[in-house]
Amino acid sequence: MNILFHVTASALAFALLAVPTDARQAPSQARVSPDNGANPGGAAQQPTSGGIGYADVADLVLAAPVIADATVRSTTKIKPAEAPDLAPGLVRLYVEVDVAALIRGANGLPPRIGYLLDVAPDAGGRVPKYKKARVLIFARPVAGAVNQVQLIAPDAQLGWTPLLDARARKIAQDALATDAPPVITGIGNAFHVAGALPGEGETQIFLTTADQRPVSLSVLRRPGEQPRWAVALSEIVDESAAPPAVETLLWYRLACALPRTLPERSTSSLEAADATIAREDYAFVLNALGPCGRTRKS
Repeated sequence: MNILFHVTASALAFALLAVPTDARQAPSQARVSPDNGANPGGAAQQPTSGGIGYADVADLVLAAPVIADATVRSTTKIKPAEAPDLAPGLVRLYVEVDVAALIRGANGLPPRIGYLLDVAPDAGGRVPKYKKARVLIFARPVAGAVNQVQLIAPDAQLGWTPLLDARARKIAQDALATDAPPVITGIGNAFHVAGALPGEGETQIFLTTADQRPVSLSVLRRPGEQPRWAVALSEIVDESAAPPAVETLLWYRLACALPRTLPERSTSSLEAADATIAREDYAFVLNALGPCGRTRKS
């Protein structure tokens, strides 16, 4: 058996403990390029980021205590008997990487770390080759093993690209900012006040958040004009309130968390006509936000 490197019994034991639950249950959609025979001499197969969008990157960044830019040093195929809960049709690899940069990690990382990765062989039964591939990994520490990490999801190893790296760094930075937008958990009450002229009015929709910070949406209608909307991160909606820019953390919080329709309870205190306008204004906001764009299955 041609073993690329020696994995000590203790390191392998820690690694096996570090297998993500969902990695054991779901086929790997790890955005990897299997060896399709187009790499003569067994050249490294680069894991691909697959054009991963902002929302997918944000999901990974916000869930990962450890984010690292690394280069794969070696991989070892683990015997099925030593790979508990391995999903049918997958192969479990122990991946060892050299860390080039730590994007997130409160306690730092040693220069070389290892983790487990479940992958699907290609139609010919060949396992993807990753040696020398540059990757971005999203992981969590393993207690008692400073040189081991656990991927947070089956697809949490991505092929490094300048765009992916920049996007991950920006999201991580924005999430740690003192004015970072809160996590949206739902919708509270909605109100609509008609103006003096036909077709004039303002709708305000209050959102619920994980830390009880105030967030509200407002839609202003004036006769002969397109409705204007804004989001406020305080109890007072002032002239500075505006819609969030696309592919920002606030946009992500809204576009990926808001339900598709305004709950009936949110308009239960309104007259029927006002409730109808509030629902229309909410739909207008969702349309302006655009789709979340999440594509990951993990």
